[in-house]
Amino acid sequence: MENARQFFEQLNRDYLAVHKHKEDLFWSTYMATSDDHAGFAQAEQAYKDFISAPDRLAETRAHLASLDAAPESADRDALRHGLQGWLALFESNIVDNETARTLMRELIETESALFAKRQQLTLQHINEQGEREDASLSMLATNLSMNPQEASRRSSFESLRSLETWVLENGYLDIVRLRNRFARSLGFRDYFDYKVRKNEQMSPETLFGILDDFETRTRAANTRALQGLRTAHGEDAAQPWNLRFHMNGDVLRRMDPYVTFGKGLRRWVESFRRLGIQYRGATMQLDLLERKGKYQNGFCHGPIPSYFDERGNWIAAQINFTAEAKPDQVGSGWRALNTLFHEGGHAAHFANVTQNSPCFSQEFAPTSMAYAETQSMFCDSLLEDADWLKRYAVNETGEAIPDELIRARIETSQPFAAYNERSIAVVSYFESALYGMDERELTPAGVLALARATEQRVLGVESPRPMLSIPHLLNQESAAAYHGYLLAHMAVYQTRAYFLERFGYLTDNPAIGPLLSQHYWGPGNSINHNATLLSLTGEGFSARYLAEKCNLTVDAAWQSAQASIAAAKQRDYSADYPAQLDAIIRIVHGDQVLADNSVSETAMCADFEQWVASNYPATIH
Repeated sequence: MENARQFFEQLNRDYLAVHKHKEDLFWSTYMATSDDHAGFAQAEQAYKDFISAPDRLAETRAHLASLDAAPESADRDALRHGLQGWLALFESNIVDNETARTLMRELIETESALFAKRQQLTLQHINEQGEREDASLSMLATNLSMNPQEASRRSSFESLRSLETWVLENGYLDIVRLRNRFARSLGFRDYFDYKVRKNEQMSPETLFGILDDFETRTRAANTRALQGLRTAHGEDAAQPWNLRFHMNGDVLRRMDPYVTFGKGLRRWVESFRRLGIQYRGATMQLDLLERKGKYQNGFCHGPIPSYFDERGNWIAAQINFTAEAKPDQVGSGWRALNTLFHEGGHAAHFANVTQNSPCFSQEFAPTSMAYAETQSMFCDSLLEDADWLKRYAVNETGEAIPDELIRARIETSQPFAAYNERSIAVVSYFESALYGMDERELTPAGVLALARATEQRVLGVESPRPMLSIPHLLNQESAAAYHGYLLAHMAVYQTRAYFLERFGYLTDNPAIGPLLSQHYWGPGNSINHNATLLSLTGEGFSARYLAEKCNLTVDAAWQSAQASIAAAKQRDYSADYPAQLDAIIRIVHGDQVLADNSVSETAMCADFEQWVASNYPATIH
């Protein structure tokens, strides 16, 4: 047993070193504070080599076999548990032939080259002042939703379409071919088949059984919503540059004074504390502002995964997460708030995995994307709750968002609940077809035709977010995995239903954080997604709660919101929640530290608000 123990402890130490080196370079290159793309590619390759080494898999199996023959004891069982975690990780990532290893190296180099070129690409659009400006993906999406001028919205959409063309002309199709060759060298049909089986432990047929059922259940609601939009605003309302604007009406613009960017950090801190969420001593770095060259999508990665080491000492997580906000753009506060809650939910999950090895608390396979996204999407779902809005959406004079505006939000958003979920599903339908294409058809024109046809089939319109403008498709960790978001949303509404049935409310309920930590976060990937749901709710995975939510009428959704507002007014909110998040937090802008909680979280939020006010004086704070 001693040999097995030494092997296990060495695995933990070696993994931490190679993982942290890769993640540190990932952060610096993706945040555009370094252009060491070659160094990152080498670190990524070293990480891939570590988790895909056949000799480590063989050694792990051998040591597990030796433990099976050892006398039963608590020490033996703990060691066996840890090695089972490593077995799952190696089996999920094994690359057991030289052809596949060569293709993986080529893939990493090709993706790194595309990423470096993408950082140099500047997109532009026309902003609300009628000025042409450089624009990040977040700015383009916000302009599409908020700008009252159709020509300006169209400029954002055309910029996204130009990104599709750029991607197809700058190496993406070579990456698709390489990914397929890599997957087939390992015995899979194609890369989509490989990713679904490795990440979610299911076949594509099982996945599309779930997605097809959901598509059928929500098809009528989606059709009704689009027809209602055309009836209310004319046929042009369904044009991709008009769709999001008319879905939102002017509601998001009217909400802007109540959900400003500067106050977003404080609302995240206070809301999570009142939910009883703790970060167990994690060190967190948050980069929240748009910047040239910075990766244009929010993410959360953990250079140091949390775990208990061989001496029982707690190894607190180190976590980085990012948003991409432009504080003086209308709508940026709402987008930033969503990102803070989403990525902050990921961070809470990965800071609370309480197993005996870092293999259980990292974000890649065998960690299911659906499982990981359930944690983040549960947290950001709170922002749509009427009682949360009444408590936290407050303007600069202290007035809470009016009921009338909450109702207007429901009237514009609820009819498109089905569309929004189908906007997730459409990506998986597209990627499955893309990786299944005959290579002779894998041309820019062929792929664009496939994208438009898939959008029309699943959404009923051309998407305002063109398929190949989605950053996830370019990175091998997130490619062919977008369905994880929809599977997660199904689990989110199942989780919400359980809490509402048990407690009657979610907002500022201090029982929620500890229960999530116990049932969802603590086990990490030592159990599967379905088992976490069974542990908390007593019920296995079910899509019906999300489908029911999508099919709610506006009147029913408003009645539910009214009931939650009325109940909140009568509720005596518990003050029995943590005074701090139990984390070391730094708010950065590239290499610049804007605020930290070395004095207190209250001081950190005040310092951040002051920085935003000083640098963006035209905004409301």
